[in-house]
Formats: sequence, structure tokens, C-alpha cells
Amino acid sequence: MPSLVRTAQTRAATGRRALIVCSLLALSAGAAHAAPDEEALGRARGYPRGTPQEATAERHKVGSFSALDEIMPSRPVAREGPVWPLAAGEPPPEIRYSFEGQTFTLEDYLQRRRVTSLLIVKDGALRLERYQYERTPQQRFISFSMAKSITSLLVGMALERGLIRSLDDTAQTYAPELQGSAYGAATLRHLLLMGSGVRWTEDYGGRDDVADLWGALFRVHRGGDPTAVLTARRPQDAPPGSRFKYSSGETQVLCHVLHGATRRSVAEITQEWLWKPLGAEADASWLVGWQGIEYCAGGFNATARDYARLGMLLANEGARAGQAVVPRDYLRQATDNALVPAGFRVNEAGPGFGYGYQFWLGGGRVRSYALIGVYGQSITVVPAHGLVIVHTAVWPLSSDEASRRERSAFLNGVLQAFGAR
Repeated sequence: MPSLVRTAQTRAATGRRALIVCSLLALSAGAAHAAPDEEALGRARGYPRGTPQEATAERHKVGSFSALDEIMPSRPVAREGPVWPLAAGEPPPEIRYSFEGQTFTLEDYLQRRRVTSLLIVKDGALRLERYQYERTPQQRFISFSMAKSITSLLVGMALERGLIRSLDDTAQTYAPELQGSAYGAATLRHLLLMGSGVRWTEDYGGRDDVADLWGALFRVHRGGDPTAVLTARRPQDAPPGSRFKYSSGETQVLCHVLHGATRRSVAEITQEWLWKPLGAEADASWLVGWQGIEYCAGGFNATARDYARLGMLLANEGARAGQAVVPRDYLRQATDNALVPAGFRVNEAGPGFGYGYQFWLGGGRVRSYALIGVYGQSITVVPAHGLVIVHTAVWPLSSDEASRRERSAFLNGVLQAFGAR
């Protein structure tokens, strides 16, 4: 037995050394070229953080997006227990992709788009880890709307525990503060699909409903009452369950539902139900609005490596080491294009994509899906190939469409390199 222990310890130490070497190589490789727009993003000033009012300004994005939980009110999600090993693997095969009639490489992509971290995991092995703009593996990156998918996982866990009785219950069943509003009368299933049909504007122009919600939650620019933003008189633009319409409001309603159903904070249940069994290596956090409710539509913060572990959990159909963390049946309902209702499948929700329970669904013969946030945040999961791609960024909203299209082309190149396209 002692010899086995020593062997295990030796292997563990070797694995740690390999991961450290991998990280050092990744960081040094990242320094070999200039990332785009470094000076405009604040390199000469050490990539400073902004105030809550200036966190999304170009000169503050890099610093703010990797420390937003220190700038804004937040609630910790503590790690606990053994860390899920993220062993260093062989370098990835050559990655090439086609975009606008030209062929580019991995290095081209990093020089063309504002990527802060990029990780590729294949079958549990870390095949690539790169950081730009002086970011490090220890920093927590804001999820933005990737948090919506995490919120969905918590709804599924609450359903499994019997704290939510049915997805066909209305939101006001668990959140009486929403009683009498259009969102209060929406079912959880329709909210998960972003198919309530309730009118909500979200164009990131600074004068839309999501700006009102952000301002009310964090007393930025507008102030106000975040619950009142959700319960405001809103017309029904489509029959419930008939079509997809993106809305951060629908996810924030689910946050109220989780509070009411569990009688606990979302940070507490995330820590107990997800972060502890995940085997995270670092604490995470949720941004918290002034009424004490987390910003479930976009306020989660974690390291890139722990985002990779979350992707690994999803690629393993919600299980770690053979133990279910996320209910498998719920996860399939949330992420399988064949199981989502008509109107939400690939090319029905929108050109080239479908939408499940707060997850974006890919087309093709092999099931794939993603957690996606504004400014370039994403976790892409291809379960059949054990493939996870983590991507954080500081895209300019003025050119985010071009950035999205090139990221899509790049991701296709990664999938093709690993035989998973």
C-alpha cells in the first residue's frame, strides 16, 4: 500500500509539474505576439479596472471583466474538497479555419480578435491554454450571459430535489412578488426556452429593458427597483411557447423563482449543488443586486480553468467520476435539438442555431451546444467527442457581429482539427 501511495503521489506531482509547464508555455507563447488593440484597451496603464459606471468602457474592459466581482456587489461561491484534475495533454493538432475567403491559423485568430483566454479540453486533458492582455489562470472572468445556462442547471437540480414541482408551474407560484404580471403568469418551461412571448427589448443600445434591469440592480445611471422592471406592464407579443425571443428578463425571473423555491440565495445553492461536487480549483462568485438577488442573467464569475471543468461536467452528461451532479434527463432536454419543442430547434429559433433550456444548440449530425455571453464569452461542448472549448474576450460591441462570425469559423476549425466537426 505505501508503494502505491508513493506511486500515486509521484504521478500527481508529475501531473502538477506538467500542468505548470503547460501554463508557462501558454503564457510565454501568448507574449510572442501583440493582441489586438492593446493600447486602446489600457496596456500602458496596466489594464486598469473601471468604476461600476465605466466597467464596459474600452479602456477598462480588460481589467474590469476579470475583476467585476470586486468592482460590483457580489456573493462568493466557495470551492471545497478535492480538485477535479485537469491534466496537461499533448498540444492540439494544427488548427486552421476559413473566414471571408481566406485561411487563418490559431495564431492569426489570437492576433485578429480580442481574446482574453482560450482553453481546449479533449477527453479531460487540457490541450491548449492561452491568455492575452496580461490575464492569468488565477483571475475570475465575468460570464455575462453564460450565467443563463448555469441558472438553468440550478432549475434542473431544484426540480430533481422536489423544490420545484413542475416546469409547467407559473413563476408566481414560487415568486409571489411577480403576482399579476405577465412574467409571473409565464410557465417555467416557457421562461427556460425564452418563449414566454412577453415583450422585452434587448439591443444593448443603453436605452433598452436590459439596461433598465442592470441600472436597477446595481444603481448604475438609472437606479430604480429591479423587481419593478420585471413586473412592469408588458404586452404579449406572441402566444406562449410558440417562438424564441432572446430576453435576459426571462432568466432574471427564474432567479426569483430559485430564491422562492429554495428559500436560499442562488450563490448558496450554486456552491452546494454545483461548485463543490464539480471539484473547482478556485472560488467563484455571483454579482448581487441591491435587493439581495443575484444577477442570474449575466453575473457569474469564475476562472477559465473552472469554466473548462464545468464544460467537462456537461460533456460527461452531468456526471463527475460516475456520480450525477446535474440530472441527466434534464440536461438532455435542455441541450438536445431533437428534444426541444417545435419553434426552438436549429434553424427555427434562428439561422443555424436552436435554443434549449437557456442553452444555444448547434446543427449537424453530432449533438453540440454552447453557453454564450456578450463581448465574446462562450463554452462550447461536444459530448460525443469529449471536447470543450472555453473562450473569454473583450469584443467591441460596434463590431461584435464580425467577431461572432469569425469565432464561429474558428470553432469550426477546432472541431475539424479534432475530427468533431
